[in-house]
Amino acid sequence: MDENGHILDATKVRHVTIKAGKIESLSGLIDPASHLNLDYPDHRVTACVIAENFSVGAQIQFFKQGLAFATISQSSYNHYGFVDYTQRLFDMIDAIKYKRNSSMNEPNSVKTKE
Repeated sequence: MDENGHILDATKVRHVTIKAGKIESLSGLIDPASHLNLDYPDHRVTACVIAENFSVGAQIQFFKQGLAFATISQSSYNHYGFVDYTQRLFDMIDAIKYKRNSSMNEPNSVKTKE
């Protein structure tokens, strides 16, 4: 974060789950085509909670009013054009199913009845 409270590299932003003032879980990096896309404002990231670092258990920073936020600089956004979010959702679901099925075939995996 710079001295103006802007994220230095918006492509390094991640989705996290916060519990009790700490990062509980951490995802991969955001996709700029969806989160930094001037052509699709409905999913654009504009602000981020500030944490001491990107790791599970990292402390979240607070101000008197609550969570501390940093903003995304306007220069971080680009025109990426149309993105088919419905197709991306289907692709993600298929990838999760494939990964689950692949792990079930590994010799050391635990198999359960569903």
